[in-house]
Amino acid sequence: MFYIELVVAFWLGILGGVVTGLIPGLHVNLLSVLVVSFSPLFLLYVSPVTLGVFIISLAISQSFLNNIPGIYLGAPEAGLELNVLPGHRLLLKGEGHNAVVYTLIGSLGSLLLGMVLFPFFIWAMARMADFVQQIVGYLLIIIIAYMILKEKGYSKKLASTAAFFLSGTLGMIIFSLPGLKQPLLPLLSGLFGISLLLLSLFQKSHIPEQDFTRPLTISKSNTFKSVSAATGAGFLAAFLPGFGSSQAAIMATNVVGDIGDEGFLSLVGGINTANMLISLAAAYILDKARNGAIVAVNSIMGGIGMTEMLLFLAVSLAAGGVATILTLKFSKLFAHYITKVNYRLLIKIIIVFIAGLTFYFDGLMGLLILLTATALGLYTSYLNVGKNHLMGCLILPVILYFVL
Repeated sequence: MFYIELVVAFWLGILGGVVTGLIPGLHVNLLSVLVVSFSPLFLLYVSPVTLGVFIISLAISQSFLNNIPGIYLGAPEAGLELNVLPGHRLLLKGEGHNAVVYTLIGSLGSLLLGMVLFPFFIWAMARMADFVQQIVGYLLIIIIAYMILKEKGYSKKLASTAAFFLSGTLGMIIFSLPGLKQPLLPLLSGLFGISLLLLSLFQKSHIPEQDFTRPLTISKSNTFKSVSAATGAGFLAAFLPGFGSSQAAIMATNVVGDIGDEGFLSLVGGINTANMLISLAAAYILDKARNGAIVAVNSIMGGIGMTEMLLFLAVSLAAGGVATILTLKFSKLFAHYITKVNYRLLIKIIIVFIAGLTFYFDGLMGLLILLTATALGLYTSYLNVGKNHLMGCLILPVILYFVL
């Protein structure tokens, strides 16, 4: 009977991952919080381990599927903001499905590599956590300085600096506001999603027929670089407080250098999956969780032991395999129907949907954040400044957290 419980929980988690992965603004953390809230009721009928299996399969499958709305609809999840622009470029070339496949290469590759290196991560966390925590703020300062200085021309450097500090200041203000339920939704949607959608609307972008016959162009070396960097960045994000997937993506992209849009999509796609998996190691060895889903599992189970960790690793691997197949199928559906609909109307519907979600969670204050973030996103596009500098909204607060 117990094994049947686990199997049912696994497939329900996959279903939840499909729902949270494909619907913009519906995050795995939201469902995890709901599970924790209703856990006293659920635990009357099932074991804590069963709820843990549900959350793990949900979180892993969502980390595969949530690249689809970012690429086809321009509606990014936290940690995937940087994927929007290269994914949109490939979509406009008729290679939206290939863009999703590149993210799958990163997600599945990082999951498998993370499994192989899992014993090392446990060993390293126990010995490196304190040291890395001391230097990460200064490391981020060096990376941001490098990103700005490599821009060509004084005006570009100045505009990039302004973008970083303006977005960073916006992030600090938002995170200091009490009572916001979903602060990242309007912040990231405005900076990286709606601003891009508005440009497509103004420029009257047309989505061409998507071509499934075009070969993948990512090289073996860039695949290796992207998967390795995603796994390493996911490792850092999994056990450093305040250091999430978005910050890890900035660090990783500056370490690997130019790996093209294909490699970049693979890298950023893999970080969330690696972070989710390796967070299990942090919960096991440090008894600390830096990830919403793992926090929920830890809360329900009162800690993760060796037996539970091995079970969750098996669940993660199985969920990754199922999610890979589902992502390919759903991507083809999106690629087929994205050209059948009125794209301008679709853009307007997405914008209204995100605005509606924002108002539902955070009212007029949320809409004000959304408008401000959108204006800042349009500012960088107008000045032709890389949107990666807008990651200051998350990176500046982290730098101040670690340095001050």
